[in-house]
Amino acid sequence: MPVWNVETARHLLSRCLFGYTRNDLRKALSFASADAFVRNELLADLPLPAPPDTWVTEPPVANNARVDGERYKELTNWWLNRMLTEGTSMREKMVLFWHNHFTSDRQKVNYPQHMYQQNALFRRHVFGDFRQFVKDVTVDPAMLIYLDGRQNNKNAPNENYARELMELFTLGIGDGTTANYTEADVKQAALALTGWRVDGLKAVFNRANFADRDKTFLGKTGNFTYTDIVDVILTKDAVADFISRKLFREFVYHQPNEAFVKQMATVFRQANYQIRPLLQFLLTSEEFYKPDYRGAKIKSPTELLVGTVKELGIEKPDWTYLADMGKTLQQQLFQPPDVAGWPGQRDWISSNTYPARGGFTDSVTNGRRANGQALSFALNPLAYARSFASAEQAELFVKDVTDWLLRFPLSETRRKQLLDTLLDGTIAANWSTNTPMADIRIQKFIKAVMRQPEYQLT
Repeated sequence: MPVWNVETARHLLSRCLFGYTRNDLRKALSFASADAFVRNELLADLPLPAPPDTWVTEPPVANNARVDGERYKELTNWWLNRMLTEGTSMREKMVLFWHNHFTSDRQKVNYPQHMYQQNALFRRHVFGDFRQFVKDVTVDPAMLIYLDGRQNNKNAPNENYARELMELFTLGIGDGTTANYTEADVKQAALALTGWRVDGLKAVFNRANFADRDKTFLGKTGNFTYTDIVDVILTKDAVADFISRKLFREFVYHQPNEAFVKQMATVFRQANYQIRPLLQFLLTSEEFYKPDYRGAKIKSPTELLVGTVKELGIEKPDWTYLADMGKTLQQQLFQPPDVAGWPGQRDWISSNTYPARGGFTDSVTNGRRANGQALSFALNPLAYARSFASAEQAELFVKDVTDWLLRFPLSETRRKQLLDTLLDGTIAANWSTNTPMADIRIQKFIKAVMRQPEYQLT
């Protein structure tokens, strides 16, 4: 079992939540071990949240673009708020993981009702039975629309979903020498997936459009339906390897330790493809807590946006502004770039997005957008500073804030530069949060901390 202390708890929280508070850290450390905290908090079952509004159950209406656009905006803001208020559950982090795995996008799935349904489906299955999860996703209305399953019939089979089901959702292509499936398997799977359409908010099976005959798929033959196809896929060891590797990349490091991935896959298979035991194993392993992995993951835009708001204690941000910034930073929720999802890690940082990330943290700190327009929320500098016991001791305060907001210890030279920013010409002995202009100095200091390259890492 890993040592359970401030450093290991911070690493766990930073990877499993969208930022965390000092209360979250205290709560984590109130448990005797990582195992107890993971089991009883991070992976605990929670009641499902109320939907954003009653429109989620309304039948879709064609040519309703303005209303649907407003509803997508409301849905995005609702989900961002779920991330902020998740407490010490990693459910919303996993909902985003599955959204990036079983991708669909709002551009093709016109109706927000369908995308809400899919988001709710992810939340229901987030820690559960992967086998049933895949079956339910297969006939989910948003997925039937996104990958053309509703156009798949016995007279004109559409292979889009069949291909991605294997390549991106379950098996993976293979290791470069051995393929995990063939083109013939794609064609036969497509036949088994025929007959489904979307009627309003529901997926409906029409047997007349189903290829009601034997198919030979991954070496097995029968009059397979979509559930049979999923069952056959899950007879292959490659599924557990593929999902374990993807979870490792997301929560540990972008270059997987293949020997450990094999251990994860064994746990997944032995748990009969239950997701919770796999996550429990990963998050309580010695591997997860290796020092080399700490601070080695670039924050996704959503982690940066929600995490910054959470870490600064802002309770009522302008969600529309955050959603707009997510788009600027290349992660618009409900709009992944393609069926493979957001690649993450180094792809998050470019000559455009890196300055925009700094512009965002500046804006949250000073309450103004990059164009000077006022925001409805901002950091309260004095309240934030006084939440640290060291607030009146300049050098110690700088150390405490940088230790809290950054996953790497800073050099003495850079810490001294930040201290100079806080003092702004005065000496440490004269520092007090009660002096004139202390709030402006704190604001400049916090902006400078969040402008450090290390703030982009988690």
